Amino acid sequence: MARHPKTIITCAVTGAIHTPTMSDALPYTYEQITEQAIAAAEAGASILHLHARDPETGAPSINPDDFAPFLARIKQATDAVVNISTGGSLTASIQDRIAPAKQFKPEMCSMNMGSLNFSFHGLAARYKEWKFDWEKAYVEGSEGNIFRNTFKDIKEAAETLAPDQIKFEHEIYDVGHLYNLKAMADAGHFKAPIFLQFVMGIMGGIGADVENLVFLKRTADKLFGADYRWSVLAAGAVQIPMAVTASQMGGHVRVGLEDSLFISRGELAESNAAQVAKMRRIIEDLGNTVATPDDARELLGLKGGDKVNF
Repeated sequence: MARHPKTIITCAVTGAIHTPTMSDALPYTYEQITEQAIAAAEAGASILHLHARDPETGAPSINPDDFAPFLARIKQATDAVVNISTGGSLTASIQDRIAPAKQFKPEMCSMNMGSLNFSFHGLAARYKEWKFDWEKAYVEGSEGNIFRNTFKDIKEAAETLAPDQIKFEHEIYDVGHLYNLKAMADAGHFKAPIFLQFVMGIMGGIGADVENLVFLKRTADKLFGADYRWSVLAAGAVQIPMAVTASQMGGHVRVGLEDSLFISRGELAESNAAQVAKMRRIIEDLGNTVATPDDARELLGLKGGDKVNF
């Protein structure tokens, strides 16, 4: 009898898009991020994708000092793989963005594979009052953002972080990003198994529908053969449906309040763990097995939790 596929659930705990006004459940203090990350791992997430926030205002932060208070506590409380974002700012330099990963040397970090318009300005119209002064201008200002990830930026990040055996979660916002990655892999910057995260439904990137997912998967097959693993994150209302589709196509999944604040249409999620638990229940009911952290390490070729610097 064939073994059921093992599906990795990644949980993206807070991100840099949503703001505190949008949901009381969005964690931004050190304590909140710690508690929600641990609960997500206990609910079935084998990878925790982590951003930091200013604990006073909730504003996104790429300051390593804002990662330190929760990284060690999460590691002490769970065996989950820690994945640190290198995309936490749409305006900072690549060296500033990779500074937390450079300092803490996690098992994984994200790596955006191309520049794109990256906007969430439409969210601003949904709110008349804001908890913090910075939020409205931050959300509205995204209309003018270009998320810079040039070939030089990607090379610089790879050369800085690869010596620490950090596995990259290559975030693929559109089909061209797969070709960017292929060129960089052929140049020796990345080693198999490559881990792709298809990012769908962000304004400026590829739309979130099954036809586009099939096209991304076919293109990845053509470019990388058997030397890659893949996952899907979809923004907003399509988060769970697209993740379920990916799990049944042999892929892995990402959920979390970074990508959607909701648990079902019109209902805000109480926590990251609630989304993880829902995702786990669905994919297990459909016959898959949820991967443990050690399963994820084996599937992705990770260095192990004993080789991080936190």
